[in-house]
Amino acid sequence: EGRQKAAARAADMLRQCSLERHAYLDGKGFPDERGNVLALDSGPLLLIPMRVAGRLVGVQTITADGEKKFLFGQQCSNAEYVIDNKGRDFFCEGYATGLSVRAALSALKMRYRVHVCFSAHNLAKLAGACHGGLVIADNDSSGAGLKAAQLCGRRWIMSDMQGEDANDWHRRLGTFRFAQELRRELAKI
Repeated sequence: EGRQKAAARAADMLRQCSLERHAYLDGKGFPDERGNVLALDSGPLLLIPMRVAGRLVGVQTITADGEKKFLFGQQCSNAEYVIDNKGRDFFCEGYATGLSVRAALSALKMRYRVHVCFSAHNLAKLAGACHGGLVIADNDSSGAGLKAAQLCGRRWIMSDMQGEDANDWHRRLGTFRFAQELRRELAKI
């Protein structure tokens, strides 16, 4: 019952959104990107739809300063947001990371299907179920990103800088150099 209420609330919230720029996206290096923005008195929320097998199960809410939350009671296990260009499957944890992967693969003129998984645990589960998928892992200091990449049994790529996810990697190098690094890593696997 809690999951059904969360899914209904997510659908209602998304209906109230408009496609707009958001401070979080600007801060992540995507000033022209538009997302589902819900205007609230407390400040605009960026909403990332979360789906399981195409069915809306909830949303991730992101504030202008990057605070992320899920709706109470929603299903997170096996939930994803997919950025689809009818190509190879790439799995990552966060939305900004997914946008960075999309930017690099677009620059390389490669087709892609980027699966934003929202957590390391969920990434391991989703990538592990997809034959031929490639993981773009976070190099977080806790080692959770590396552990998830290894656990799923798929090939993976990760920045060599500790504490850096692919969005940080992208912002540090710029799109051209980041895309070239991804190309080099992809050639190895």
